[in-house]
Amino acid sequence: MPYAHRLRKAMPRLGLRPYAKILPSLFSACPRQKPSMPRLCTTLLLLALSGLAQAEFTMPTLTAAQLDWLGARIYANECSQVPACLTSWNAGEEFPSLGIGHFIWYRAGQAGIYQETFPDLLRYLAAAGHALPPWIAQQGFTQPWPDRASFLDAREGSELTALRELLGDTLPEQTAFIVQRFHAAAPRLLAAVPPEERAALERKLVAVAASEAPRGLYALIDYVHFKGEGTRAQERYQGQGWGLLQVLQAMPEVAANPLDAFIASADAMLTRRVANAPLERGEERWLAGWRQRLATYSSADRPTPR
Repeated sequence: MPYAHRLRKAMPRLGLRPYAKILPSLFSACPRQKPSMPRLCTTLLLLALSGLAQAEFTMPTLTAAQLDWLGARIYANECSQVPACLTSWNAGEEFPSLGIGHFIWYRAGQAGIYQETFPDLLRYLAAAGHALPPWIAQQGFTQPWPDRASFLDAREGSELTALRELLGDTLPEQTAFIVQRFHAAAPRLLAAVPPEERAALERKLVAVAASEAPRGLYALIDYVHFKGEGTRAQERYQGQGWGLLQVLQAMPEVAANPLDAFIASADAMLTRRVANAPLERGEERWLAGWRQRLATYSSADRPTPR
């Protein structure tokens, strides 16, 4: 059953691993009279299982004004809302960071410990009807610059200029992409821990999301975009991660203010990351900026949109 095999392979990436055991019985119900039916049935099963996974969580719904505020906050966090920053390559990093969320983009064949996200954003924008610069498809959705110096030399060239224009014109779509990534990550967090720990983890996740709305949800969405899910084995220093999963696990199960507890736990995880990082990376230089970003999660930062 080739389509069932493809579905099974896709399930971990889609956060659907807990439902893999019921796949054979579901797929056996798919009609096979026509060659197209297994493919159609696979698509419908993916949609149904995605809905089932999402239904495990009750998350607040963001208003249009809150979504605009969320995108502006992330753009300010990463770029101080400066358009030139939409195509950046930070000193000390092995890759460029692009868009309002500084999505990571690797060269062809480059293996990094951080999750690459920019090609997925490009495909998301294309699916939404935006025309991508032709050179992106010609490059196979990989970035063409071998190092930071060559990237900086090309900043005012036609390729990066066209890419900045695309990114500057798609701020709402980039915000929607970031929110979608968070909702896709939520089921994967549960799947990454032993069954006996899942209920406590879900309670913490829901409590933070509901805290000081919409700031709790902003904190979760921004952090999973900022420092990852914490589910990838590659994203570890000395065997210890720093993603959303580790932040939630380190939180107390009962907190007077779940958002404050989340911020304190995130600070502890990032401090631990810096202590565990290879010395040559010099990550202590980034810790103050990371803490400033965590401070934006607090209601003391500025008024909250409604």
